[in-house]
Amino acid sequence: MKAADAVETIQREMTVFARRARAAAGRMHPELSLVSYTLLGHLEESGGCRATDLAAHYALDKSTVSRQVAALERAGLIERRPDAEDQRVLVLHLTQAGRTILAQVTESRRAAFRDRLADWPAEDLARFADYLMRYNAGPAPGPDDQGRTAGTHDQGRTTHD
Repeated sequence: MKAADAVETIQREMTVFARRARAAAGRMHPELSLVSYTLLGHLEESGGCRATDLAAHYALDKSTVSRQVAALERAGLIERRPDAEDQRVLVLHLTQAGRTILAQVTESRRAAFRDRLADWPAEDLARFADYLMRYNAGPAPGPDDQGRTAGTHDQGRTTHD
């Protein structure tokens, strides 16, 4: 396979992967989108952060993060607390309900991956894991030639929202 054909195949298969991930997130918890799940995971890993930090970390529009944060707050999964170092700044934190939902969804996702990959040889799993880490360690995509930021949805492209 030529490099250009391989890149096209990778793009197509990554799009399928993203669509499946969004659909699976909806099945695991109907009110928790893939973006919401990702934001909750980041809040757990970081111990809390500002909404602007989330937007910057995931290269999302502030309005996208704002909508997601508002929905997560309404659902009682996150809360805003004053920053210990600067009381003017509000930091997002998981609530106990948020931790519980995140743990449930995370375990469901792990089980789904284990099931899907159960027949793969260990060497293939290791190689796939290495390739994914290598891909994700690369620079974040920037605006494409039509002025859209990578990750926006347009005729089959992947979306973060």
